[in-house]
Amino acid sequence: MGQGKIDSLENEIKREDIADSVRVRSLVALSREYQFSDFSKSLRYAKLALDIAEDNDLTKTKILAYQNFGGLHTLSGDYSTALRYDNLALQQSLLMGDSVNITVDFNNVANDYYDLGEYDEAYYYFTQSYRVASSIKDSLRMTIALHNVGRVFKELGQYDRALDHLLISQQMSRDIGDKEGIPYSYDEIGDVMLRKGDYDSALHVLMNSLKLSRLHKVNFLQPRTLNKLASVYLHKKDYGTALAYYDTTFLLHARTNNRFGIAEVELGRGLVYMDQKKYDDALDVINRSLKLSKETNARILEINGFNQLSKLLELKGDYKKSLEYFKQYKQLEDSLFSQDMQEKLFRDQIRFETEAKDTQIEALSRARDIKDDQIKKQEFVRNILVVVMALSVILLATVYRSGQRRRQINMLLLQHQEDMEKRSEELERLNQVKDKFFSIISHDLRSPINALAGLLDLLDKGAVKPEELPNHVKELKTRFNHTRTLLNNLLDWTLLQMDKLSLQATRIDLHKIVDENIQLLGSVQNKQIRLINTVPASAYAFADSNTTNLVIRNLMTNAIKFTNDGGAVTITASQQAGEWVISVEDNGIGMNADVLKILFDKTAPYTTRGTANEKGTGLGLILCKEFVEKNGGKIWVESKLGEGSKFSFTIPRVN
Repeated sequence: MGQGKIDSLENEIKREDIADSVRVRSLVALSREYQFSDFSKSLRYAKLALDIAEDNDLTKTKILAYQNFGGLHTLSGDYSTALRYDNLALQQSLLMGDSVNITVDFNNVANDYYDLGEYDEAYYYFTQSYRVASSIKDSLRMTIALHNVGRVFKELGQYDRALDHLLISQQMSRDIGDKEGIPYSYDEIGDVMLRKGDYDSALHVLMNSLKLSRLHKVNFLQPRTLNKLASVYLHKKDYGTALAYYDTTFLLHARTNNRFGIAEVELGRGLVYMDQKKYDDALDVINRSLKLSKETNARILEINGFNQLSKLLELKGDYKKSLEYFKQYKQLEDSLFSQDMQEKLFRDQIRFETEAKDTQIEALSRARDIKDDQIKKQEFVRNILVVVMALSVILLATVYRSGQRRRQINMLLLQHQEDMEKRSEELERLNQVKDKFFSIISHDLRSPINALAGLLDLLDKGAVKPEELPNHVKELKTRFNHTRTLLNNLLDWTLLQMDKLSLQATRIDLHKIVDENIQLLGSVQNKQIRLINTVPASAYAFADSNTTNLVIRNLMTNAIKFTNDGGAVTITASQQAGEWVISVEDNGIGMNADVLKILFDKTAPYTTRGTANEKGTGLGLILCKEFVEKNGGKIWVESKLGEGSKFSFTIPRVN
C-alpha cells in the first residue's frame, strides 16, 4: 500500500481511545508494510504489538502477533526463533478451536522445521495442515500444503513424486485464482530441474517464477529464485552472470538481515571461486558461510559447508584437514538423515496417502449413493407403470429373482473383498519388513564403508603417516564390529518376522553361556568395565540355546554401551516358581520414565548413542523381547537416571 496507508495506521496507534485489540492489529499491519523497506522498524512494531497482546492476554490478537513475529524471524533467517513463536500461535489457535488459524500455524511450524532441515517433522506438520484445510474445505490452504509436501520430497531426492505434488498444486492455484501460488510453484519446479541437471529447463522455469513474483510483488520469493538462478549459471560455467545474481541476492537478504540467506549466497560464491581455482577466496567465503550456518542452526547449509571445505582442502593438498572436515560432514549428515527420521517419514507418508485414498473412497461412496437413489426412483416409477398395465406379478417375480441373484453376487464380492484384505495385510507386513531392513542397512552400512573409502583414498595418496595408521584402524575396527552386530541382529529379526526361525528347547547351562559371553565381549570392548558372573553353577534352563545366548549377549552389550569407563556389569540368576529370573545390571547412565515406556516398542525402535558415542539401531532390545516371549518368558527393565539400569527376563527352569 502507499504512504497514505502508513500515515493512517501510524495516526491510529497514537489514539488513546481505541481498544488494545485494534491497536495490536494496526501495529501488525504497520510491521508488514515496513518488512521489506525498513526491517528494523518492522521488527520494532511487531515487538510492540506482541507485548500489548501478551500483557492484556488478548487471545485472538496474540495469535496474529505471534504469527507476524514468527514470520519476521523467518524472513531474517532465524528459523529457531520463528519456530518458537509459530508454536505459540499454534497453541493459542488449538485452544480456541480456530480451524483457519490452525491450518495456517501448522504450515508455519512445518516451514520452520523444513528450513532447519528436519524433514520428518516438516512432513508431519504439512500433512496436518492439509487435513485441517480439507476438513473445512479451504482450497487455498490445501493447495499450499500440497505444494510444501512436494518441497519435502524434493529435499529427499524423490524428484518424480515432488513434481507430481508441485504440478497438482500449481493447477489448483490456477483453478482458484491464486496468483501468488504460481510463481512459488515455478520456483520449486525449477529447483527440481536444477537438481536433476536439466539446466536449460531450470533456467526457463525459474525466469518465469522471477517474472511473476515481480509482477505480483511476491517480495519474499524473489531472493530465493535469484539464488537458484545463480546456481544454474554456475553449473553452466557462466561465472560472471552467476556472481552478478549472487550479488543481487546478497543485497536483498542484507535489507532484511537474513543471515541464513547471506550464508547461502556465500556458499554459492565459494563454489564459483572453486571452479575458477581461486582457492584462497573460496576458503574465505565458505568459512563465512559455515560460521553463519552454525549461528542460525542451518544444518543443511552446515553439512554442505563441511563437504565443500573437505573438497577444497583436498584440492589445496591439505589432506589431513580435508579428512577432518569430511568426518564432520558425514557425522552431521548421518545425524540429520537418521534412521528414526526415515522411519517416521515412512509412517507419516503411509498414513497421509491412506487418508487421501479414504477421501477418494468417500467421494466414490457418495456418488454411488446418489446413483442408488436414482435407481430406486426409477424402480418405483416402473413398478407403478407395471401395476397400471396389469403386469405387476410378472415384473415382481423378475425383480425378486434379480434380487436373489444380486445377493449371491454381493456375497461373492464380500468374500472376495475379505480375501483381498487378508492378502493386502500380509503383503503390507512383508513390505514393512523389507522397508525397515533396507532403511537400516542403507543408513548404518554407509558409515564404515565411507570411512574405509576415505582412508584407502588417503593411503593411495600417501597422506596418512605411519604413526596415524593404528588410530584409523582402531576406528574402522569399532565401526565394523558395530556393523557385524547389526547384520546378525537384522538377519535374526528378519527370519523371526517371516516365521522362518525355528526354536528347539533343550537343557542349557546358563552359567556357561554367561562366561562365554564375558570372554567374547571382554576382548572387544574398549572400556575398562568389569563383567561379573554371579549365576549359580547349577542354573540349568529348558529353552532354545541360540536365542537365549543372543538375549544375554545383547543385554550385556547394551549394558556396556551405557556404562562409563571403570564401571561394572553384573549378571545374576534367581529362582522363582519353576523359572529362572536372569538379570543384567549396570551402574551406568540410566534412563528416565519416558524412555522406559517406549523401550520395547517394535513400531518405533528407540536408540541413542552410548557413553563412548557407540551407535545402535534399537533392534537389539526388540529381538530380546521377541526371543524371550518365544521361549515362554517375559522381559522388563528397572532404571533410574544417573544410577544405572537392570534388565531382567524369565526362562523355564529344568526340574
